[in-house]
Amino acid sequence: MSGVTLRNVRKTYPDGTQVLHGIDLEIKDGEFTVFVGPSGCGKTTLLRMIAGLEDITDGEIRIGDTLINDIPPAERGVAMVFQSYALYPHMTVAENMGFALKLAGKSKEEIKAAVGRAAEILQINPLLNRKPKALSGGQRQRVAIGRAIVRTPKVFLFDEPLSNLDAALRVQMRIELSKLHDELGATMIYVTHDQVEAMTMGDRIAVFHKGLVQQYGQPLDLYESPKNRFVAGFLGSPQMNFLPCTLDGKSSDSINLHFGAAGHFSLPAASVAGQPTGELMLGVRPEHIQLGRMGEGLGARIDILEHLGDSIIVYAKLHGSDTPLAIRLPGEHIDLRAGNDVSMIPKQGRAILFNGQGLSVTN
Repeated sequence: MSGVTLRNVRKTYPDGTQVLHGIDLEIKDGEFTVFVGPSGCGKTTLLRMIAGLEDITDGEIRIGDTLINDIPPAERGVAMVFQSYALYPHMTVAENMGFALKLAGKSKEEIKAAVGRAAEILQINPLLNRKPKALSGGQRQRVAIGRAIVRTPKVFLFDEPLSNLDAALRVQMRIELSKLHDELGATMIYVTHDQVEAMTMGDRIAVFHKGLVQQYGQPLDLYESPKNRFVAGFLGSPQMNFLPCTLDGKSSDSINLHFGAAGHFSLPAASVAGQPTGELMLGVRPEHIQLGRMGEGLGARIDILEHLGDSIIVYAKLHGSDTPLAIRLPGEHIDLRAGNDVSMIPKQGRAILFNGQGLSVTN
């Protein structure tokens, strides 16, 4: 078993700066888990604590049934792939990949066999006699991953490994890493600030913010049912629209919301938990808005249009406010122009109501 269990993990530096405020996570054996969040949220610090490169202030970290808090990094059964590749420039690809095994006292035959297996998986056999300066960025990253594979670790740790690659190569490497996970069946923890990487690669995602895990679950669950405004706004591009509103009455069937000069909108009463109070926000993703006849939904005026070929992103503002919103429409809506007034209608069952504390109150 090589699952990773984190219990009340905290990190405080000597100057009193608290980076992690009590992390509880259960990463299953063989799972690909992504830590995602903005810079400074604590995700890389936690990864380094699992690797043994940062001390743990409080809490427990286990790999399988083994408590690893005080176990040296080399004995934890983890392999880390860094953002900067960290290859030895004077060594060939084969020597870089087998160096850790050489330090561990493995025979030349064992090292050659392990390097050969990893090179076959990563399709880098023709590169084994080259040195890093003769490799592209993507090839160097494959070598760094191969160096991790030869150690047959219990857990792979990836620290933003694709951030130095161009956009097209990042897409290719995402696919290759996902295939690698399927082939090896190993437990992998992957840190990124890129929500697209998180959504496309992870079996489960942990969204970090200010040293806490805001939500942990499967990508589509977090996308469709975020627990709070931070998770809702962080996942998705363009991000979710947040429209300030007030409660304008509630019946047994519906909750009526008022958006000032923009108009009214109602949610089914059964879709909202309790009696929402405070400064309410209606959250609705750009692709979950449709246009209707004037007076049917919420009034808005178009600021600018982005034509993407298959779709159009309409940036607008609600009538009577400076609240910006984005609407993603099919590409055939070519008759829209900046300055046009439109009526926007959130699709049934797709809007999420947030209370004054920023928590979702939508069932």
